[in-house]
Amino acid sequence: MKTTHTLANLLNLTALLAASCSTILLCGCIKTKPAKEPLLLYCAAGLKPAIEPLASHFQKSYGVPIQIQYGGSGALLSNLLISKTGDLYLAADDSYTTQLKKEGVVTETFPVARMTPVLAVPKGNPKKIQSIADLSRAEVRSSLCSPESAALGRLVRSTLEKKGLWHTIEQQVKMNGVFKPTVGDVANDLKIGSVDAGIIWDATARQMPDIETIPCEHFLYSSSVVELAVLSSTQHETEAYRFARFASSSAGNDFFQKHGYAAGAGDQWEWEPTITFFAGSVNRRSVEGLIKKFELREGVKFNTVYNGCGILTGQMKTIRQDQGGAGFPDIYLACDRYYLENVKELFQEAIEVSQASIVLVVPKGNPKNLRTLEDLGAPGLRLAVGHPVQCTIGALTQIMLEHHKLAEPVTKNVVVQVPSSAMLVPSVITGSVDAAIAYITDTLAESDRVDTIALDSPKALAVQPFGISKTSQHKNLARRFLHLLASSPEAFESAGFEFKLGQQKP
Repeated sequence: MKTTHTLANLLNLTALLAASCSTILLCGCIKTKPAKEPLLLYCAAGLKPAIEPLASHFQKSYGVPIQIQYGGSGALLSNLLISKTGDLYLAADDSYTTQLKKEGVVTETFPVARMTPVLAVPKGNPKKIQSIADLSRAEVRSSLCSPESAALGRLVRSTLEKKGLWHTIEQQVKMNGVFKPTVGDVANDLKIGSVDAGIIWDATARQMPDIETIPCEHFLYSSSVVELAVLSSTQHETEAYRFARFASSSAGNDFFQKHGYAAGAGDQWEWEPTITFFAGSVNRRSVEGLIKKFELREGVKFNTVYNGCGILTGQMKTIRQDQGGAGFPDIYLACDRYYLENVKELFQEAIEVSQASIVLVVPKGNPKNLRTLEDLGAPGLRLAVGHPVQCTIGALTQIMLEHHKLAEPVTKNVVVQVPSSAMLVPSVITGSVDAAIAYITDTLAESDRVDTIALDSPKALAVQPFGISKTSQHKNLARRFLHLLASSPEAFESAGFEFKLGQQKP
């Protein structure tokens, strides 16, 4: 009897353990992270030979599935505008992405290749086509891309209209030829010999040994920029940007070049690249939030160094001379043009982002009743300024005083010289000095403890320029960061700057 009870207890315990394990396994299945949703890419059909293996490689390497919908650039544009869904759009011509930017449908674009229309015929050229004008011959049957559905069709129509050739050719194609929705359809017509001539992309022609091209001067200057756009409808922003970075990178270039497309010079490919950013201290409040936004958006990291610009440019020169360029900044946002000018040979063009007034800072109530630059020469006054070599505010202060011939009397009263503009206002708050010459942007957070006095001088202004290093491996990434700055005037204005970037083309 005892044995029977023991056996029954063991069986019950086994059943209980099995049920518990089932519950644990079930819970584990419920908590398992679901498979990633695929990125939806709308892709111009003429780019399929390159984008298919590129997307497959990206998916296998990084586990990000890509779902591709092919069609004419125009037809795809209509689809995505109606559906208001999708992550990426690869158009055969940047006129489509430009249109979508204006409508707020695209957040950023990535150039990946360039294509040019070519006149093509079946192998052997049976109808002896010699020029575009031959497409208007009654016996010639032509296949062209529809201007309403394909980028190539729109570009060909625009080019031939300027030459006064389009109307005649259009009528002949309608009577004796055919308009097709994609360049692939036109190429296939040529391949099987159902038409005598057609216009396709040069890259498409290079992929097809069964056709040949006829030199055509009309298209010499009608190349198309192929752009990959990240759509504002994306629910997978970082992954979409990573795919776009890959497609436009040096690694992505290889896929396009292998299939006959003219690819540009892309950035060095890294899943999570690090961007070294040197920024003058005055810029910290305006760019700090934008850096975090950009990092999250693009899946990158910033190594940001804030300091006085004299110190930063000194580091740049040392890095270049002593370390072979390792650690040199990809981007430099200077406190003023003065310091970017000092290293201009190391950077691409300077783009002015913002400007800030230089003011006199005094304790609340202005106990010394200071009003002008001349007042700073009064006997016994204690003044704080920036170091003229280490930081921009110091250099600009020196220039301003020399301009007004006040350098000697005012310099006698300088009791504090700081290496960074961020240290000037605190010296007034702590009572270490009676006044300081500083950027107005550094006073905003302390408006309840200090007063500012505008200086009547044409030199009381600092302009902040942005430069991209000539040796950076991430120039396109840096330029997109500049685009983000250009779309964020509120970040600068709230920090006390006057925004200038919107007045220029980044």
